[in-house]
Amino acid sequence: VQLQASGGGLVQAGGSLRLSCVASGRIFNIDTMGWYRQAPGKERELVASIMRSERTNYADSVKGRFTISRDNAKNTVYLQMNSLKPEDTAVYYCNMDQYVMTYWGKGTQVTVSS
Repeated sequence: VQLQASGGGLVQAGGSLRLSCVASGRIFNIDTMGWYRQAPGKERELVASIMRSERTNYADSVKGRFTISRDNAKNTVYLQMNSLKPEDTAVYYCNMDQYVMTYWGKGTQVTVSS
């Protein structure tokens, strides 16, 4: 299983970006899909996750600004990021759970300038 993330970039504070992550390979039944981020010198943290039931979970720091969604037919998870702040600057990683396995994609850089 491979995860390919895209959509990162440089944006000014207050701007928006949409991240996408496509899963490929031996896909049978993806359970939870999520986005994590890691800023320089900090630990990786959960940004948002979405279960197959569409139940979502968000970090307090992004509630009301970020929206996670998924398209099961396309094995894709999205992260719409609005009202971006400089503190959102980080490498963003997507992940997914399938049965007992957890898979990670390579990160995509998001940089928010003030």
